[in-house]
This record gives sequence, structure tokens and C-alpha cells, in this order.
Amino acid sequence: MSAAAAAPADAGAAVPVKRDRKKLIIIAAAVLLLLVIGAGATVFLLKKKAAAADETTTGASAGHQSAKPDLKHPPTFLPLDPFVVNLADKDADRYAQIGITFEVEDPKFAEQMKAFMPAIRNGILMILAHKSSAELLERAGKEQLSAEILRESARTMGIEMAEPIVAKKAAGDQAAADDNDEPKLVKKEAKAPVEPNPIRHVHFSNFIVQ
Repeated sequence: MSAAAAAPADAGAAVPVKRDRKKLIIIAAAVLLLLVIGAGATVFLLKKKAAAADETTTGASAGHQSAKPDLKHPPTFLPLDPFVVNLADKDADRYAQIGITFEVEDPKFAEQMKAFMPAIRNGILMILAHKSSAELLERAGKEQLSAEILRESARTMGIEMAEPIVAKKAAGDQAAADDNDEPKLVKKEAKAPVEPNPIRHVHFSNFIVQ
């Protein structure tokens, strides 16, 4: 009787072990499911990011292509003889050798410019003679020079343009600026051009400062 009575007790003790195994299997399956979902979400996000990058690249390529020049209607270039001019440096004798090429609207206007070339060259020489080597060695100085040459050449041909914005020290604030080492700058307001300028760009083909 005692042996028969003990058998059911042993069978009942094995039940919790089976339940624990089931719990472990369920937990393992849940963890696996979470891993699968996480991997799927990661792949989805990576694909979405790659698609967005492709769209950006495509858009940039399209923008770059739209900026290309029209090869069927190339611009007209008018090169000038090189300029050699003494600069406005006070501490040393400095000079600049600069090659300039105009990009203009069409060949007809290029021929018209040639008739004004003595006056145009004179205006450019006057601009260069007031420049210092420090100004011309900086990129901003070269860009400013290009804008001044563009405007002066157009004015020589009777085309009014907006004056380039030049930052200059205010005369009344000069003393205060020197004391504070923070020069105050005044910008000239640019006026809208009266008419379109057939001179589109001023290109430097040579730029030597010595």
C-alpha cells in the first residue's frame, strides 16, 4: 500500500516541471518574435533611408544638369589685352598683372564694345590703380574688383547699373573705431539697374600680384 500510494505523489511532482518547460518555450518564442520584428523594422528603415538618398542624389543631378550651359548657344567672350598697373601700396612698390575677359550677350554687342574699348580700358586702369595688394590677394577683393569693372564698363557704354555694395568705415566713427578695435562698417544701398546689362560676367584669365 505504501508503494502504491507513493506513485501518484511522484507523478504529481513532475507536473510543475512540464509547466516550467512550457513557460520557457513560450518566452523563447516571444523573444524570437521580437527579434524578427526588430530585424524587419531595421531593414525597412534602411531601405527607406537608401530610397531617400537616391531621391536626393537624383534631384541634385537634375539640378546640376539644369545649370549646364546651353551648348547650342554658347556665350560670347571678349578678351582684353593684359593690364599691368602699379598698386596703391604705400609701404612698398607693388604691381599687378591682370588678364580680363568679358562674357557678353552676343557677338553683336562684343563688336559694339570694341568701339568703346579705349574708354573701357581707362576706367579699368583707374579702378586698379586705387587697389592695394592686400585687397587683390583676397578672394573677396577679387570679387569686388570684378563687380566694379562690370559696372564701370557698362557705364562707359551708357548702361546704368546698381553700384556694388562696398563696406567702408564711417568718417564720423573713425576715432571710436580705432579706440575699440571694432571698426564700424556702413553699407551702401544698391539700387536696381535701370536696364539689363549685356555684359554678363567679368572673368580673370590671369592674376599676378607682385
